[in-house]
Amino acid sequence: MDPTTQAFAAALIGAVVAGGAVLAWHVSDRQQRSVEPTPEPAVPDGVAAVLSVLRSSAVLVDDSDTVLKASAPAYAMGLVRGTVLVSDELAELVRQVRRDGQIRETELLMSRPAASPRHVTARVAPLGARLVLALVEDRTRERRVEAVRRDFVANVSHELKTPVGAIRLLAEAVHDAADDPDAVRRFSDRMLTESDRLSRLVQQVIELSRLQGDEPLDHPVSVDIDEVVKIAVDTSAIDADAKRISVVTGGTPHLAVFGNEEQVMAAVANLVANAVSYSDPDATVLISTKVDGDMVEISVVDQGIGIPPGEIDRIFERFYRVDPARHRSTGGTGLGLSIVKHVAATHGGDVRVWSVEGQGSTFTLTLPRHLSGRTPVASNQEAGR
Repeated sequence: MDPTTQAFAAALIGAVVAGGAVLAWHVSDRQQRSVEPTPEPAVPDGVAAVLSVLRSSAVLVDDSDTVLKASAPAYAMGLVRGTVLVSDELAELVRQVRRDGQIRETELLMSRPAASPRHVTARVAPLGARLVLALVEDRTRERRVEAVRRDFVANVSHELKTPVGAIRLLAEAVHDAADDPDAVRRFSDRMLTESDRLSRLVQQVIELSRLQGDEPLDHPVSVDIDEVVKIAVDTSAIDADAKRISVVTGGTPHLAVFGNEEQVMAAVANLVANAVSYSDPDATVLISTKVDGDMVEISVVDQGIGIPPGEIDRIFERFYRVDPARHRSTGGTGLGLSIVKHVAATHGGDVRVWSVEGQGSTFTLTLPRHLSGRTPVASNQEAGR
């Protein structure tokens, strides 16, 4: 073989070897870069799609108690963390179903760290040979509403029993004292007082029940706050006169809010009545109004007994009384502040309280402002005693 042919053959062999090396390098690099796909959990076809659209909390667990799939509400409720069932109660129910294959449905009280327990209903069923499906519904709010309704019925029954029983006893006393005109007159006056108290209680129960319906306002209108305050002061004028209490109004006049006139009037009247009832004789009650952005603030300041710090959060509960003895002596129903709270919520407003025990309280009702086109001018006026 001549030198030229030998050189050509060597070059060809070298090219083949180099090409093979490059090809081997590419193959090796591709293998190194490629990652073996992680096998997905063995979830039956269609189950993942169904779980994604469920409103209830759904959890799919395999035979090793590993969560294969869970709906978004399950994570939001705190049932699942990673691939683990957080609730011991639910995990035990899952194990029971896996053991005997029987569908179980029960109510659970699930404990939560640093929070009140959660009431849930759980339905757990086997899904195939090794999977278990748990459906959980949060019933906490429903249980709370049921408890509130039971308390409401019990409280109403108790409150109605007092004036009804008093009226019956007074009627018997009038019957026995038929020959004593003075006694008949005294007992009759007392019967009128108890009848008025019963009427107020029934009216406030009706008003509160209607407000709790959370229905939108039928025909909201512009409500003149000056007129509302005037009527509220007039409503409490007799009680204020009896205790020589001065009721003073002030602040920004000619304000209007957007809502139901009757409800706004009832809310302000309740605040004023409470201020008069809980103030000592010869005290002063101040009613002031002002604008805060798009809202109108109506504040009622008294010099009464005040509210203990531990009870401020409860004063808007129905039938709750800071001083039951005084409230009963004035014929109160314990529903006034609840009505104020619901009126504020219905109108998209708020009610807040500041109080110091032994010095007095300030209740501020905030409602959406209705612009009337008039320029407000600050002034003060005496509303009488």
